[in-house]
Amino acid sequence: MTQDAGSAAPGKHPGGEARQADVAIVGTGPNGLAAGITLARAGLRVELHEAAATIGGGLRGEAYFDSDIRHDVCSAVHPMAAASPFFREFSLVERGIELLGPQVSYAHPLDDGRAGLAYPDLETTCEALGPDGARWRRLMSPLLEHSTGLVEFFMSGQRSVPHDLVAPLLLASRLPAHGTRLGARPGSPLSRMLGGFRGDVAPALLTGVAAHAVGKLPTLASGAVAMLLGHLAHGTGWPLPRGGSERIAEVMAEDIRAHGGTFHTSSRITDLRQLGDVRAVLLDTTPTQLLELAGEERLPSGYARQLRRFHYGPGAAKADFLVSEPIPWTNPEVGRAGTVHLGGSHAAIARQEGLTVRGQATDEPFVLLVDPAATDPGRARAGKRPVWAYAHVPNGDTRDPVALVRSRIERYAPGFGDTVVAARGIPAGDYESYNPNYVGGDIGAGAMTLYQSLARPVPRFDPHRTPLPGVFLCSASTPPGPGVHGMSGHLAALSALRHRFGVREAPSLSPAGHAAGSAAGAGSTRS
Repeated sequence: MTQDAGSAAPGKHPGGEARQADVAIVGTGPNGLAAGITLARAGLRVELHEAAATIGGGLRGEAYFDSDIRHDVCSAVHPMAAASPFFREFSLVERGIELLGPQVSYAHPLDDGRAGLAYPDLETTCEALGPDGARWRRLMSPLLEHSTGLVEFFMSGQRSVPHDLVAPLLLASRLPAHGTRLGARPGSPLSRMLGGFRGDVAPALLTGVAAHAVGKLPTLASGAVAMLLGHLAHGTGWPLPRGGSERIAEVMAEDIRAHGGTFHTSSRITDLRQLGDVRAVLLDTTPTQLLELAGEERLPSGYARQLRRFHYGPGAAKADFLVSEPIPWTNPEVGRAGTVHLGGSHAAIARQEGLTVRGQATDEPFVLLVDPAATDPGRARAGKRPVWAYAHVPNGDTRDPVALVRSRIERYAPGFGDTVVAARGIPAGDYESYNPNYVGGDIGAGAMTLYQSLARPVPRFDPHRTPLPGVFLCSASTPPGPGVHGMSGHLAALSALRHRFGVREAPSLSPAGHAAGSAAGAGSTRS
């Protein structure tokens, strides 16, 4: 690559002399930040480019309606930030982030006033599920016993031998159970062997978690998501960071700066050549953007063809509300939840998600909702509190979601509309303008099918490494996929360290840790 006239100025040594960066990172979402932390702590000079005016990607926050009330722009609840290997070592808590556990991890109201409630305590959940509690316990308890191994299996991208060999076996044994609970023929051998739920609350509760895969139900991929997120609700939890998601981005950026990294905001990169003569480029982007940045003529034709085949999933249409009081749920227990799933019975959700995948817009989308002040009271002021919600809609859907989402909330909380002081919506088709990674509103940066769960973005042993020398993908379009876990960025950074700098020892990520040493041959120093 050659230095482009429009590229950012090179970094400087502590003494003030200019020095070319070793690494350029495009995009400052959680994965771009995780890559920056890993590489800067290895002694490399890292520069990060962000097209927006503020860093953070899906971790950003804004005061939409009132200067005192901050809304999470994308992600709001962070089960993976509490569980992922990257954040466990990085230790958000030691860096001043309070991960607040809600009284109810997630809730699922039904039409008749009943609700499924996943409490942090497994036994309390099982008691609330009545006759189906024993089956819920048999499903979740062994996963909790092997939770660390299960999370590491998911977060590794499934390209190494897991430390806990029991964890993937437990997962595999439960995926057929997930299918059974979503409508396998009663009395079939599989149903008799695994035992189906007798009531309708537990299946709905499980299906709401499976719907986080944003795709057809049931599938093996959605079942895996249900098992991962479902058991974490009774383990490390589904916490909200005190003050909002942007606090996570802030402490990650602080660590990068402390290790000599530099940020360039309002710095839109449209061609890799803008980044100059750096030894490694990491792209927190989708395959679509890689094709644009590199130019298809510079990519091997086979690889470019595979990137073009990468499939994006349904869209998310976001609605934000400023309300005057807590949501008036028909079932008051729902108001204690950090996350609320609105979709009705498991059959209704499966039908709705199927229509959405096929591109059929309806007036009853599946909705995920968060009332942050229910867990973090400091997010509210007298007569003012934020409500965050998004609906699953067809990719590229152009409808304003405010009325759709408000109607879904009203179904389980009559009178909600009377509490709304202000509202704004982002159609799925417009979400891409906020973050180019959300193609057509796909906030997962690629459909979570079984194939694309294992072969993101293309089937390669090292999926983060591209055929272009020194260019790596580090977004959620690579393993392990969507979520605020930092692992896609961290794994891509480790690949870059191995292949571009000859470094095989991972740097320490802990607050008190030190880098493993300057990257071999990088000629870089730490500031």
